Amino acid sequence: MTTDHVQRPPAEVRHADELARLRATDDGDRPPGWALSLRAARRFVIGDEKLGVTRKFVGDPSLIDRALVTLATSRGLMLVGEPGTAKSLLSELLAAAVSGTSTLTIQGGAATTEDQIRYSWNYALLVAEGPSPRSLVAAPLLRGMAEGRVVRFEEITRCPLEVQDCLLSPLSDRVLAIPELTGPDAMVFAREGFSVIATANTRDRGVNEMSAALKRRFNFETVFPIADFDTELSLVEAEAAALLKRSGVGAPPRRDVLEVLVRAFRELRQGQTARGDATDRLSGVMSTAEAVSVAHAVGLRGWFLRGEPGTAADLVTCLAGTAAKDSPDDLAKLRRYLERQGSGPLYEARHLLPG
Repeated sequence: MTTDHVQRPPAEVRHADELARLRATDDGDRPPGWALSLRAARRFVIGDEKLGVTRKFVGDPSLIDRALVTLATSRGLMLVGEPGTAKSLLSELLAAAVSGTSTLTIQGGAATTEDQIRYSWNYALLVAEGPSPRSLVAAPLLRGMAEGRVVRFEEITRCPLEVQDCLLSPLSDRVLAIPELTGPDAMVFAREGFSVIATANTRDRGVNEMSAALKRRFNFETVFPIADFDTELSLVEAEAAALLKRSGVGAPPRRDVLEVLVRAFRELRQGQTARGDATDRLSGVMSTAEAVSVAHAVGLRGWFLRGEPGTAADLVTCLAGTAAKDSPDDLAKLRRYLERQGSGPLYEARHLLPG
């Protein structure tokens, strides 16, 4: 796969050069079935300036260490945290480092079925020949077990409980039964390198709580929001600049506008201003990932409508769509927040907030 005309190539394609350099210089011991050693996989995620490997995840390096050790064991890895804390990105990076591919992905949801997780059938062949390996259509879990690769299960708690529990046997006995087949084909045994990385955001965990039996087969790791303002600002700037470049925008985002954006997101997320004053806390998701999305929209709006980088006025307009997602009351809270600024670019553009 190339990156031409692909909106978002997988991590192993985006960072193919870095993975190649890490493999070429990797002299560490590798767990069975792994593409890289633990040390090299760690460098892929948190960066290595000497090798020209960029830092891809902003967070506690010890989290990466614990996650990699978990994947080297027979337990699954569960990443939990607030929405927008880069759980999916981390699972993608870990899968690319460990298996060389991150595309064996299951997207959890209310409509997700066991067929989409384990396997299904080519019904034309099934009718013509009956159950056979040729008519079997492997889903990500079966492929991951047969090929010895990491399987990603996004938003697992959005799936019904009985669907989640189809992971029990693969995670405990490392085997997947196919009762429609006979002989050796009726059992798929996991090859070395197979593991499961699941994600769940803390706001949705109560939608379909995991069974105690399934929880015991995972090690839980919490991914926290970025605590430092400058770190979050740098991340938003880098990610927004990359997105704008891919979108054909000829100007990088303005640093002063991004500072206003990140500060507003942090204050609305925490319910407290930088001066320590209490402010309304929005019920919607005001995460770093959402801030990147708003910064992207601001840049697109400014460039394609006026041929210039986005301004604070564009920021106020784009913030409205973010604030009104979960509750109509959030738009009123955002309006009060802008009014309380008293001065500054957000205050001057407050009249652009709809409603």
